[in-house]
Amino acid sequence: MEKIAISKFKATCLAVLERVRKTGLPVLVTRFGHPVAKISAPDAGLAPVRKLGTMIGTMEIVGDIVGPIGDESDWEAAGE
Repeated sequence: MEKIAISKFKATCLAVLERVRKTGLPVLVTRFGHPVAKISAPDAGLAPVRKLGTMIGTMEIVGDIVGPIGDESDWEAAGE
């Protein structure tokens, strides 16, 4: 992994980002020799994007999902 000082990274930020995008190799940004940040390509370490509808057929509806849970006479609002 390439190491680059933070001052050099600041001066060449766009070029470093473009190089990481093209090669996919990460770059470690250091300050006084200590790691500050790791620049890596977007595909590295990201969770896959969930697609709408991927859970189709995995649930089962049991009972009435539209009607009330209890009796209407138990509700205070129903008496008014």
